[in-house]
Amino acid sequence: MYTPNIIRVAILDLYEGQANQGMRCIRELLQEFALAHDLTLEVDEFEVRLSKKVPDLSYDIYISSGGPGSPLDSVGSEWETAYFGWLKEVERYNDDPSSPARRQVLFICHSFQLICRHYGIAEVTSRRSTAFGVFPVHLLEGAAEEPVFAGLQDPFYAVDSRNYQVIQPNPQRIADMGGRVLAIEKERPHVPLERAIMAVRFNDSMIGTQFHPEADPSGMSMYLRRDDRKKTVIAEYGEEKWKSMVDQLEDPDKIRWTYSHIIPNFLAYALEHIDITHHQSA
Repeated sequence: MYTPNIIRVAILDLYEGQANQGMRCIRELLQEFALAHDLTLEVDEFEVRLSKKVPDLSYDIYISSGGPGSPLDSVGSEWETAYFGWLKEVERYNDDPSSPARRQVLFICHSFQLICRHYGIAEVTSRRSTAFGVFPVHLLEGAAEEPVFAGLQDPFYAVDSRNYQVIQPNPQRIADMGGRVLAIEKERPHVPLERAIMAVRFNDSMIGTQFHPEADPSGMSMYLRRDDRKKTVIAEYGEEKWKSMVDQLEDPDKIRWTYSHIIPNFLAYALEHIDITHHQSA
């Protein structure tokens, strides 16, 4: 019998075994979505960078996480070869006219940087200084029609934590892929630097964000208030940055709004493209 309420999700973990909030947030968002929509999500996690594990094509939805380190230094590594091998399989499946539905993929932060570099749609470079905090993200023309960004304000606010950036987009390459740049970072009139790309629709089945749409405001606020983490942030970024981030995490119109829209929208969009043959049995 056809059971449309059972959906298979693969999370590609790129955190390289390091402690993080991203994986917890992704798990909780999936749980919340399943409960809200009366779904059963079968979720498997694949540790990519240490174990070189990647999922097969039996999943309906793929979420590829953020992670530490440089998105440039891993060129030619064993784990990256496995990762792009998985991506090629997804592309092959999605490009096959006989495939009944396309697999949907979300790339977050480090994964987003890797994919932008892989597809050659822009330059991936190191930043002059670390971007860490809650920042406004500006939508570009046409982004309002993006289903995953439905309901967002302009600008909306997002958690940013990165030492690298995606800049200088190649419009022709993006157009050839059937994609579009959706958002860019905050305007800084006093800084003579190009504004980085913050989100891209790569094609009908793949979308990515430079920021962390999974960031849970209450969980992250508790995390930042921990004595050890508070001391670390203040030592690296200053007390004003710590206070600003905690205050903005508690603003319901900022991170809470982003958290409750982007990934739930992505999951809802993905459900519209589910391959029902994966949910049939004799």
